[in-house]
Amino acid sequence: MSSAWNFNNSYLDLPKIFYVQQAPTPVKQAKMVLFNTRLAEQLGLQSLAEQLADTTQTLAGNILPVGACPIAQAYAGHQFGHFTMLGDGRAILLGEHITPAQMRVDIQLKGAGLTAFSRSGDGRAALAPMLRELIISEAMAALDIPTTRGLAVVATGEAVYRTEPLKGAILTRIASSHIRVGTFEYALMRNQKEDLQALADYTIQRHYPEAAQQENPYLALLISVMHKQADLIARWMSVGFIHGVMNTDNMSIAGETIDYGPCAFMNRYDPDTVFSSIDTRGRYAYAQQPKIAQWNLLRFAETLLPLLDDDQQQAIAMAVEPLEKFPEIYEAAWLTRFAHKLGIQQPVAEDLSLIHQLLDMMYVTQADFTNSFRALADNSIHQQAVFQHKEFEPWFARWEQRLRQQSITQAQIQQMMLQMNPAVIPRNHLVEEALAAAQDHDDMHAFEALLEVVRAPFTAPSNPKYSQPPSSEAGYRTFCGT
Repeated sequence: MSSAWNFNNSYLDLPKIFYVQQAPTPVKQAKMVLFNTRLAEQLGLQSLAEQLADTTQTLAGNILPVGACPIAQAYAGHQFGHFTMLGDGRAILLGEHITPAQMRVDIQLKGAGLTAFSRSGDGRAALAPMLRELIISEAMAALDIPTTRGLAVVATGEAVYRTEPLKGAILTRIASSHIRVGTFEYALMRNQKEDLQALADYTIQRHYPEAAQQENPYLALLISVMHKQADLIARWMSVGFIHGVMNTDNMSIAGETIDYGPCAFMNRYDPDTVFSSIDTRGRYAYAQQPKIAQWNLLRFAETLLPLLDDDQQQAIAMAVEPLEKFPEIYEAAWLTRFAHKLGIQQPVAEDLSLIHQLLDMMYVTQADFTNSFRALADNSIHQQAVFQHKEFEPWFARWEQRLRQQSITQAQIQQMMLQMNPAVIPRNHLVEEALAAAQDHDDMHAFEALLEVVRAPFTAPSNPKYSQPPSSEAGYRTFCGT
């Protein structure tokens, strides 16, 4: 069992203010609900599947693997715009595993029990939210969107209490790291420059080593993170993904999608779509995500000011200059993604109007976002609501004319579009049905079937129900699970 893991725990080299040593709380009756064999193979952990009884006890927190040094990480965050000191209230980092490809990944148990940062929480997690995170993150990975992953979900045999008793579970989360904008905010509030610098230096070494070669490594770090976030949000937008709770503690410095709480995929195209039960004012609506990303980057920049220059005004000027370019950088990333969805290989500024006109027609006709774009790729547009718009035929002619201006063939155009426009996403109603069956009836059949489909999002499913939107989403809400 011990030979599977290859721990090398560099986070422990940081000042001790950034973590608290914390062993997981053992559970009564651990049972493996789902083990992600595909991910295990990528991590060099495939032998864990061969020793599933021991693996179950390890990923339940009952047994520590050799080399693990469990900790709870400290961080802060702006939650819906309000600053709060936080930390891992129900997650424990076992350590950093080095894969055969020499990739360093965090192995974290989410729902592993009380920590020093739990405050009034119970440190536990319910089965349905942990399964939800696993299936959505697997879908995101298949859609080529940077994301944390779920290695396993283990039932604890214990109840957790939310509005009602629920089955408890622990998710094993895999991440490039769990360093967040909120981690830097925490360091800044501690008012110890040497600790802040240690965190920045560690982040550069772990994620952006090229920044160390620049004249001002901390400015280079800010710029690198900004570009990562611009690309990430553009990818979200291109598949209709709504994170739901883009607090600064949920913004990974590594540029991965992290914390799948009240997230969902948009069906009917509406820029103001909100599913989160706690986002009553639409702060994190679909169309707001780029603006919030920039707002979060501003908070990140504030934490780096003491490192950018001893003169605060000079430091502010240094940070503001690149951040003012974020809308331009994001728009370029967004244009590239959406142009490729329309088969335009090398987009130009004029293509923006073509894309926006299509989106406007989709909004008016209440067209399904995913299916409308996919229909353009597989020539089934007549089946979609957007075709009914009076301006669609002139738009379609203009689009075809734009495609003819390219030097690539029609076959190459279609191939590009089929690779950019998924045939399936984790439809909210199907996810909820699968989670309900697992939570209420210990029936994993629907979940496992849906998981296989979303792992191949660009392949048309044999069962059409996986690509059909719900008849109605009136009143549909997602929840944090805490």
